[in-house]
Amino acid sequence: MFLLKPILWICLLLILAVCKKYEPNRKRLLFAALALLIFFSNAFIVGKIFNFYESGYPQKDRKYDVAIVLGGFSGLNKRNNKIAFGSSGDRLFQAIELYKNGKIGKILLSSGSSNLIDKKVKEADLAVAYLKLIGIPDSTILIENQSRNTIENAKFSLALIEKQKPQASVLVITSAWHIPRTKLIFNKQSKNKLDYYPTDFRGVVEYEFGDFIIPNASALGSWEILLKEWVGYVVDGIRS
Repeated sequence: MFLLKPILWICLLLILAVCKKYEPNRKRLLFAALALLIFFSNAFIVGKIFNFYESGYPQKDRKYDVAIVLGGFSGLNKRNNKIAFGSSGDRLFQAIELYKNGKIGKILLSSGSSNLIDKKVKEADLAVAYLKLIGIPDSTILIENQSRNTIENAKFSLALIEKQKPQASVLVITSAWHIPRTKLIFNKQSKNKLDYYPTDFRGVVEYEFGDFIIPNASALGSWEILLKEWVGYVVDGIRS
């Protein structure tokens, strides 16, 4: 994943340009670095690509027995040992809203620890404590705290639902840009039809003039997410 960073490619081209003694080659490398910077820092371009790639809301308005909330939305705040929400915190917040509106019966939190060293802190456990704090009853919450990736999210969550209620209607909640890969994995492992609910969209609906011409640092980060998802889609398609 370290290599899937446009800023790294740009820096490498600049370093090569500095090291080159032959002037024409140096100019080509500098031009290539500038071209990559302009392209990958353009908010309009990456916003349009996200709009094309991200999934929309389910067309049918229905109620679901269980909503699987995929992890990756939070971590541990070591200052107070409580949950700290990240940029994908909307995954949990949308699940709470759907529950409050009577659209889902139970919330299944699916996330263990992706940390290769410290595996004591489970994201699902942190999220459970938060749900209880805001008044979500224990009877509504299901926990799957062993998964480390999306493939294991599907494997362990679907197994838990199959054990408790085999014919349950299921809604999978995750980031809009993560749904194509999630669909690929979950549809392969599920015996029943699943629906998917997108959150924290990164595609832009309305643009400002500066989005077309002013370099945007956040656009570089958005490209990292897209590139990671595309590579993950191919890899997970092979191994899931």
